[in-house]
Amino acid sequence: MEATRIVAVRHGETAWNVDARIQGQLDVGLNDTGRWQAKRVGSALAQEPIRVVYSSDLLRAHDTARCISEQAGVPIVPHQGLRERHFGMFEGKTFDEIHQAWPDHHDNWRRRIPEWQPPQGGESLLQLRARVQSTVHELAQRHAGEQIVVVAHGGVLDTLYRIATGQEVNSPRTWHLPNGAINRLLWTPQGFTLVGWSDTQHLDHAADENTSF
Repeated sequence: MEATRIVAVRHGETAWNVDARIQGQLDVGLNDTGRWQAKRVGSALAQEPIRVVYSSDLLRAHDTARCISEQAGVPIVPHQGLRERHFGMFEGKTFDEIHQAWPDHHDNWRRRIPEWQPPQGGESLLQLRARVQSTVHELAQRHAGEQIVVVAHGGVLDTLYRIATGQEVNSPRTWHLPNGAINRLLWTPQGFTLVGWSDTQHLDHAADENTSF
């Protein structure tokens, strides 16, 4: 079976990204910078042979994906399996608020305990990994020999990186996950291979262009 080429994109910036506030599966929209980043990603990928854009159904990812799909002239398909990790009672709180209110849970989170789940319905890192691996495998399998775009979230892309490089869910992170970055992987039935990561050349232009929004 031929490989599927995957372009994985983190959604554009939101006000909650700026505030270091946990979004999880809450539906937060892009800010002006995020809309500019989404447009730049769309321009960067417009001439590539993309078959389809798959996106988390959360607004910040879907609006980023829409810029890509419109400029490439291909359909966009939402998929709940690409949603950010569910953070339970952490959602809507800043890092500092979490540390102050629940120091023990904060420590478990920051130590990346694989089995630990944020209270009130949160996902563990192991659950997130299983969901991301299953979802992206399913999507890539449909498009052997083709190129697809996957627009998702920091936690999803962090997980994809770990899967492709054979790292555990609790390994220290040594790679960047910028908003609007372009990341590339290959999929075959044997698994995922990393091709390129954290390409932000398309975002190097002065951000004052976003005054057009």
